[in-house]
Amino acid sequence: MRERPSTRIAALVFMTALAACSSIKPDSRDASATYGIGTPLNETTIAAWNIDIAPDGRGLPAGSGDVATGARVFATKCAACHGARGEGGLGDPLVGGLGTLSGAKPKRTVGSYWPYATTLFDYIRRAMPYNAPESLSADEVYAVSAFLLNQNGIVPADTRLDAASLPRVAMPNRDGFVPDPRPGQL
Repeated sequence: MRERPSTRIAALVFMTALAACSSIKPDSRDASATYGIGTPLNETTIAAWNIDIAPDGRGLPAGSGDVATGARVFATKCAACHGARGEGGLGDPLVGGLGTLSGAKPKRTVGSYWPYATTLFDYIRRAMPYNAPESLSADEVYAVSAFLLNQNGIVPADTRLDAASLPRVAMPNRDGFVPDPRPGQL
């Protein structure tokens, strides 16, 4: 049986790549380098990217925001996509849906689906507004979070959120998620 030319070419490409990888030597300036490429990161560089927020609030920045300020920020930076009160438009609805998750047409919103208020902060901070992600200050993110939680009936209109109070907000679906029972899973 004859070997096809494409098989020979694939084998040649593989052997060439393997030879190239085996010839890469660690950079002598950095004993921890394995392949001699890249740049070691310092703590300042890592801190700029390390913006995740844990469900218990670890990682929340300093700052605060209230419902009234959040309404103003939402009107100028969020309402074009999510509607004046978060009811949806070009973007997903953010309010309503309570009690719909077990129905035929569940409405997954901040108030009906999300288990932690800190997840709301984390998502807004990273991804919103859609046309300028990570452009909101910590105070603006706390304020928009307060506004949306208020619109969903979770916090009162006089609420001011910060790193201490946000993790204490009890979301309606907090117990609606089941932990993974397999060993080693989060």
